[in-house]
Amino acid sequence: MGAIFDAIRDKLETAFEPTRLEIVDDSARHAGHAGARDGGESHFNVTIESPAFAGTPRVARQRMVYRALAEELAGPVHALSVKALAPGEG
Repeated sequence: MGAIFDAIRDKLETAFEPTRLEIVDDSARHAGHAGARDGGESHFNVTIESPAFAGTPRVARQRMVYRALAEELAGPVHALSVKALAPGEG
């Protein structure tokens, strides 16, 4: 994986201590579209399960993830799809 993938993984692991974390670089499907970069690492899908999300509404969970990845979203990451779950959900 690349440096942006690694940064996303490291920041999410540190911020949320997830019990499940899946990160998919979906950039290849967006080649030639707005925000696509040569070499990929511009579009990601994240599924994260963490006790930190228990009792928190879906939109608030996504905002928590976006805050943790603010630096990446302000620069190299054009699009981020987030599925944030509490343990036992989905």
